[in-house]
Amino acid sequence: MSRNGSPAPAAAPRQPSRPRAETRLALVRRSRRINRELAALYPDAHCELDFTNPLELLVATILSAQCTDRRVNAVTPALFARYRTAEDYAAADREELEAIIQSTGFFRAKANNIMKLGHDLSERYGGDVPGRLSDLVTLPGVGRKTANVVLGNAFDVPGITVDTHFGRLARRFGWTDETDPVKVEKEVGELIPRKDWTMLSHRLIWHGRRICHSRRPACGACPLARLCPAFGEGPTDEPTARKLVKTGPFS
Repeated sequence: MSRNGSPAPAAAPRQPSRPRAETRLALVRRSRRINRELAALYPDAHCELDFTNPLELLVATILSAQCTDRRVNAVTPALFARYRTAEDYAAADREELEAIIQSTGFFRAKANNIMKLGHDLSERYGGDVPGRLSDLVTLPGVGRKTANVVLGNAFDVPGITVDTHFGRLARRFGWTDETDPVKVEKEVGELIPRKDWTMLSHRLIWHGRRICHSRRPACGACPLARLCPAFGEGPTDEPTARKLVKTGPFS
């Protein structure tokens, strides 16, 4: 795997042959095998939002809703240069803030949340970003997904980030049948050791962006095919599947 996020070349996978019924123990073992193989496939996996401190990551993650990391990273240099503290965001001129973040979409709602976020951080936490899930989710624009991104990447507190890629792959791998992110988080967390939660989140997101696409997963070029119950949802012949593989970076 190169630093640009391109998956390492792999031999054409063989179609999995497993019994239909899978015991709990077998599920746990297969899940952890997938986790290990993802670690080998994406040794450079990381958060693709650019940041230098918890406040920057929190704001960037809010901006990433319904927006690509690449677009957010194009906006945040000017944003972070203009607003350096929670107090700066609280006192921001709305029109100026909206103009900077406009290209991320839903900019009025995001500006509203970011200004309220700055106020709450200033009033309740002395301008600092709290390092607990229970505190983070009380802040404007911050749900469990955003909170886990911040905890895992700014505070080294393990967390599972259930975005669309993570949820899709967790279901394809047979780790859960749930669609509710909180339930997905709980069920996956019972399969994978807590210490691996943050990196598992990155690796599934990277794999979802590069190989296990929503509409046409590159099954025939996927190194995890032999472990995946959903093998066959996309093209299974290697030459066709290889053309579907996307290379990074995505930021």
